[in-house]
Amino acid sequence: MSATRTAPGVTSPPTRGDQRSETGGQNPLASLTAEQIEQLGREFDAIHDEVFANLGERDARYIRATIRLHRHLVLGARLVLLRSRRRSLWLLGTAALSVAKILENMEIGHNVMHGQWDWMNDPDINSRTWDWDTASPAEAWRHSHNYEHHTFTNIRGKDRDLGYEIMRIDPHQRWHPIYLLQPLYNVVLMAFFEWGVAVHDLNADAIRSGEKSKRQALAELKAIGGKARRQILKDYLAFPALSALVSGRRTFRSTIAADFTANVVRNVWAHSIIFCGHFPDQTYTFSQDEVADETRGGWYVRQLLGAANIDGGPLFHFLSGNLSFQVEHHLFPDMPSSRYTEIAPRVREVCRRYGLPYNTGPLRKQLGSVHRTIVRLAFPGGRPRPKPVAR
Repeated sequence: MSATRTAPGVTSPPTRGDQRSETGGQNPLASLTAEQIEQLGREFDAIHDEVFANLGERDARYIRATIRLHRHLVLGARLVLLRSRRRSLWLLGTAALSVAKILENMEIGHNVMHGQWDWMNDPDINSRTWDWDTASPAEAWRHSHNYEHHTFTNIRGKDRDLGYEIMRIDPHQRWHPIYLLQPLYNVVLMAFFEWGVAVHDLNADAIRSGEKSKRQALAELKAIGGKARRQILKDYLAFPALSALVSGRRTFRSTIAADFTANVVRNVWAHSIIFCGHFPDQTYTFSQDEVADETRGGWYVRQLLGAANIDGGPLFHFLSGNLSFQVEHHLFPDMPSSRYTEIAPRVREVCRRYGLPYNTGPLRKQLGSVHRTIVRLAFPGGRPRPKPVAR
């Protein structure tokens, strides 16, 4: 199991009773007895353990085939971009490279570093050794994402991924005039999301408070600098130089343009999928008092209420890294992502039996509600949007 399921000091879900003031509506947890919450936890534990008992060669073939597909896409894209002076070849190469970067970031990098494939005992496909084609150093991302975010999901003041410390995405967050600019700098964040995540991993608040020493902060800055140097050399010097060597100087600039475009496409896609899984109208946030006495079953309920899925077909789910199943991912972050589609009906059925909402919707709806929230909460005031009912 990953650290997210066993981390010491895991906090807990909302206290009992009427919680309308915290959520903008009746918190579904308030309708469950303590016994029901613990029984629900046992049912989700059983789903997890059943899947892990059945992992085998089929699953190993899946991740290895996905890695091969990514590498073939990169190779094909780079060969095409050697002739990128022709517009048709530039478009083809850029599209292939964009898809390759999306696959590497979402279905491979994110999920491998979650420990989803550690059960294979493959020294190469392992959360402790894998690094990805993005600006965030692997170790810093594993701490800020795997531990902080997945342990303290949607707990205000604990989960730094709530607005990434630069945006007001929940009415409970105190308003500041800088948020008037968030609809604008959110657009910049979309285009350069990998760099925003890398800086976010530094945890500026911890540095200012002294919780993180200057020595540690400098070491992490050095790691980001090293990743940045490798990314820039690879995408904006080495491959453009190779194109120029093969096809003339004009392809140097066209290859730079292709690499830049592919990086932006990957960043916008990752931003959209991640924001849709965390910040649409359907999700709840929690105060630290609400989760003071959380049990294992309550932790599961908080994950359910704090995440949202995106409807789509197999290709869409694949390109999203199966993070379109954000509910299942938050329940079982160490489970291979390829299994989310088969357990989703079981999770939905558990929600139905316990009267809990199963949060999902099409991309246009989820993305629209996210950006509406970002615009509305740029201004003072605001209140939680109506929440879905159990279906």
